[in-house]
Amino acid sequence: SQAVRRTGLWMIGARGAIATTVAYGLAGLKHGLVDAIGVPTDLEPLRSLDLPGFDELVLGGHDVCRRGVASSADELVASGILRADLVEKVAGDAASYEAWLRPGILDGADSGFEDLDPRASDLGRLSPREKVAALTADIDAFEEENELDHTVVVYLASVEAQVPIQDSWATLASFESSLDGGEAQPASVLYAYAAIASGRAFVNFTPSVGASIPALEELAQGKGIPIAGRDGKTGETLVKSVLAPLFRARALKVLAWQGYNMLGNRDGESLRDPAHGAAKLASKDVALREILGSKGACGDEADELHTKVQIDYVPSLGDWKTAMDFVHFEGFLGARMSLQFTWFGCDSALAAPLVLDLARLSSHALRKGHGGVQAHLACYFKSPQGVDVHDFASQVDLLDAYARQFARP
Repeated sequence: SQAVRRTGLWMIGARGAIATTVAYGLAGLKHGLVDAIGVPTDLEPLRSLDLPGFDELVLGGHDVCRRGVASSADELVASGILRADLVEKVAGDAASYEAWLRPGILDGADSGFEDLDPRASDLGRLSPREKVAALTADIDAFEEENELDHTVVVYLASVEAQVPIQDSWATLASFESSLDGGEAQPASVLYAYAAIASGRAFVNFTPSVGASIPALEELAQGKGIPIAGRDGKTGETLVKSVLAPLFRARALKVLAWQGYNMLGNRDGESLRDPAHGAAKLASKDVALREILGSKGACGDEADELHTKVQIDYVPSLGDWKTAMDFVHFEGFLGARMSLQFTWFGCDSALAAPLVLDLARLSSHALRKGHGGVQAHLACYFKSPQGVDVHDFASQVDLLDAYARQFARP
């Protein structure tokens, strides 16, 4: 068998629920304590790709809070997500992960939580170029000391406040000029730039801007660095992207698709702020509009499709989220009918295996020289870069075709 190749997985938001679940879940997989349920790269045709093994992934990351990883794990145990015996058995792996966590950059607009790291506030006051240099230096040290082949950076931080499109984002030249001039940029954009400019793949699992601007797509394409995003598709939107094509294929006219979401955890708390919530709501609505069109798949000009998603923070839910959807549709002879469903799921348990997938697939792309936007990863995202396809089955076909094309002989 070939020599072990070590791949870095550097997570932004490294003390959060998803990253903590990734850390303990990966340790469980390495030690044979858990099964790879929910990890599509463990199934054919994806497992035929030349992917790094679970035991070849090394973890580190940035965060703006001081909360210990063990403390985050205790919260997940209390919520019934992590098993207490697993947490105990992989304590050594968790300590190794904790040792590679560094303070991230705190956006001035974000007040954050009580346990903010003052070093993150200090970094937030640096110039854009200084911030990028600090982030890059952290990952350089991580890669060097762990003797890694390369690193994939996955952005898992809480959703940023929605920001208007900036003129400087149009081209790489104008963007770099704005950095030199000290123009403020969202933290997610600086993390993405630091990763791509230093040769690391970047995956945005949130609705934040990240690498979705033309300037950074240009940089990734020019340097041959894979990027993917944005906003992981794990629950309600996943179901929507499976069900909506049914109505289109049967020529049924969707009149309204109303969704109501309740979630706890720190992401839910941050989404209470309208500026943060707006970015999330926009990404949750785009799939239906693309699949059904503005007329509900087969409507008249006068009948605009009504879609709306509402998100409320319910502290007692913790890391569990509930989505209730009501679909009102019209059939032959004007008969009006409805579909209702409820999705009750654990956000971190759904997201963590997809983060592992995206890290492994991005590592593969780095090794094979597949740079730029990874459009074949669309099935992992609510607002996929590089493709306008939102139908889940069609997105999976894109990924399967990629896997068959580049499968190991």
